[in-house]
Order: sequence, then structure tokens, then C-alpha cells
Amino acid sequence: MFNVVHVGKAFLVLFAVIDIIGGIPVILQVREKAGKIYPARATLVSAGIMIVFLYLGETILEFLGLDVNSFAVAGSLVLFFIALEMTLGIRLFKEDTSAPGLSEDPKVYSIVPLAFPVIAGAGTITTVLSLRAEFSRPEILAAIILNMIPVLAVMLLTNRIERLLGRVGIIVVRKAFGIILLAISVKLFAGNITYLFPGH
Repeated sequence: MFNVVHVGKAFLVLFAVIDIIGGIPVILQVREKAGKIYPARATLVSAGIMIVFLYLGETILEFLGLDVNSFAVAGSLVLFFIALEMTLGIRLFKEDTSAPGLSEDPKVYSIVPLAFPVIAGAGTITTVLSLRAEFSRPEILAAIILNMIPVLAVMLLTNRIERLLGRVGIIVVRKAFGIILLAISVKLFAGNITYLFPGH
């Protein structure tokens, strides 16, 4: 059953979790490091990841002997460390340089970390799986596709956003959203860790 109201609700939930506005500092940082980004590639890959987990997510987790709550806890830890980088200005994650020239390839940067985990991160994937309890797959699919419109628009407008904010503005926004991301990671952790210990 396809319900437009349900699509709207699912869209808003995903938009809040993807938080592409909050990801602007990361996009600018990736573009600075890689030289350029490929917005269409990042958008398509992130949409593909979400759609795959929409239809196969539960099966994949069951095959691996995992559940959504375990996945959410692991995702919250990744978000926590990314937020620490943004807030404290430190570097915790290092690129894999085992393949010469790979880490400098803008196409690679457009997939990791832009498509995953900035856009289609653990929190987004967990949300897609969680929405299955309330909405049908076609409704969630429509919400995913609609969310790709603002995602693509923001990545295409990063130059204008950078000029508008300036270097100091970017630093302030990065730290501000880093704190917000810290809060989201803590909430995601606290909301799922108790399910792993049902006896307590």
C-alpha cells in the first residue's frame, strides 16, 4: 500500500538522520583533500547502499548473526570518533595508502567517505531498517530517492557555500556540527546498548 503521507514522514526522518547540511564541513574537507568531488557518483552510490539495505539488510544481518541493535551500537562508535575529529581538530582516521595513488583519487573520496559514511552511514542504514516496522518498502524507497535531491544540491553548491561561510565560518560550523554529531552518537548508543543486555 503506497501512501503519500507515509512517504513524507519517512522523508523527514531520513533527512534528519542523513543531515546533509551538517555534513557540509566534511564535504568541504574532502574536496580540499581530494582536489574535487563527484557529486553524482556520491549520490548514486549512497542511494544504492540505502536501497540494498532496504531490501536485503535484514537478510544480511541475519546471515552474519547480527541484529539491528548491534549494528546501531557499532555505528554510534564510528560517529563518535568522527565527531571527535570535527570538534577537537584531531586526526584519528588515516587513509589506506597500500595501493599507490588510490588514496589521492577523487573518485575514491567520492565513495569513501562521502557516500559512506557521511551520507549513507551506519545511522542512516539503521534508520532505513527501522522504518520497515512502520512503512512499506515502496514508501521508504520513494523517501530515499527524494532525499537524494537535497544531497546532490548541497554537494553541487559547496563552492558557493564555502565563499559564503569563509574559512573561519567553516571552522565554526564544523565544530558546532561536531558537537551535534557527538550528541547523536551518544543517543544512538544509549538507545541500543540496553537491548544487548536484556537481563539488566
